Amino acid sequence: MQVLTRAPVLWALFVMMILSGAAFQVFGPAVGGAYLDMVSDPAEVRALFAALTPEQKTAHFWVTVLNDTVFPLSFGLLFAGMALRFFGRWGKLAALPGFAVLIFDLTENTVQALALAGVADALDTKAWITPLKFGLFWLAAAIAIIAALIGVFRLVTGHKG
Repeated sequence: MQVLTRAPVLWALFVMMILSGAAFQVFGPAVGGAYLDMVSDPAEVRALFAALTPEQKTAHFWVTVLNDTVFPLSFGLLFAGMALRFFGRWGKLAALPGFAVLIFDLTENTVQALALAGVADALDTKAWITPLKFGLFWLAAAIAIIAALIGVFRLVTGHKG
């Protein structure tokens, strides 16, 4: 886990997160403009899924499997690494939401990829996976912001922490 706390690794994860996040905008039209990741209500998920053309399902599958794997890996590990680096003895505890959001986002991606590929339909699980993912994301992001503020404070004051 020490490698996650190194500045070059954190910066690389940050850049990967920004580039991967921007890629969703680039590929948005190919998937029909709306991503399944943003919807949790089973009726809305099913309506969005049913409205996708076969080409949009294929595009959505590949965006999910490729880009939406890089995205949670980058932000989840970034948030966890920030917590580990700047929260001292509380770092491992503060990193848990970052690791957890990574797991739940990849789980959601698996559910979606299986449905998009026509292999299995577990889309109703998004009713709890997606809200949990978003809650963990915002918690981990808040922890990472606090970690960044601690880092800036240490930089400005010369305090090693």
